[in-house]
Amino acid sequence: MPRYRHQLPQLAGRAFVTDGGLETDLIFHHGVDLPHFAAFTLAGDADGRETLRRYYRRYLELAAASGRGIVLEAPTWRASRDWGALLGYSVDTLREANREALALMVELRDRTAATTPDAVISGNLGPRGDGYRAERRMSAAEAADYHGEQIATFADTEADLISAFTLNYVEEAIGIARAARTAGMPVVISFTLETDGRLPSGQSLDDAIRETDAATDATPAYYMINCAHPSHFRQRLAEGGDWRERIRGLRANASRLSHAELDEASELDEGDPEELGTDYRELRRLLPGLAVVGGCCGTDYRHVAAIARAFDA
Repeated sequence: MPRYRHQLPQLAGRAFVTDGGLETDLIFHHGVDLPHFAAFTLAGDADGRETLRRYYRRYLELAAASGRGIVLEAPTWRASRDWGALLGYSVDTLREANREALALMVELRDRTAATTPDAVISGNLGPRGDGYRAERRMSAAEAADYHGEQIATFADTEADLISAFTLNYVEEAIGIARAARTAGMPVVISFTLETDGRLPSGQSLDDAIRETDAATDATPAYYMINCAHPSHFRQRLAEGGDWRERIRGLRANASRLSHAELDEASELDEGDPEELGTDYRELRRLLPGLAVVGGCCGTDYRHVAAIARAFDA
């Protein structure tokens, strides 16, 4: 039987790491071709699975060396209906691809249980549309229907929770939270922010969290911020408010560039790993519940290791 499923040790004061920017790391550092940023396709063949194993092993080793738990985010950010169709997947083959990706996370968890006993498996969801633009916005009901397919697949695996990343408008977050509740799965909601600290929809982060909680009876286990540099949202956090207690995870970009600038960039902006670690240490004072740290676009093992060291300083 899986160890966790519906109990999340990251809610009990335990420090956790997760990985960095999976897709940008594989594309820019390892020369892996990922059409539409779809890393889940790698889990479908032996060479791809070994590429993913090598990627995740470093973070498992970091968790063991630093005495932390780890959240193993499945490489399924693009493994939903519309993105799957662009890649030639049918409903059935996409369901199997999600299951293969989760099975790889189970394998990694089980193989490293002696050195990294606190490994939580997350079924990772991405937005239906472009993570950087709040276009083709769905109602909450539409979002629940769309994402419910992938969530139902995860619920039938050993995933401990659902994590939805790079969400840019609140209705999609509400729909995902409702679908996860229907499936009996804990859910984490992670919003992305622009350089002004607001969602791409224009809504403030605090309002988005409050609205999602109000519409779902506070279903999300916690919230995260991802795909934004700390300089983009530090000031908003510094303004205070008890809503910050709902934020327990952070996966920031290494780059200070805006989403529009990142879209146009032809080279990877890796930023400075040590500087990013310092940023996280400062943000820890503003986020009293911060428990899960990792990276997003432009980050890799070096950045997450620097973040872990900064937390120990």
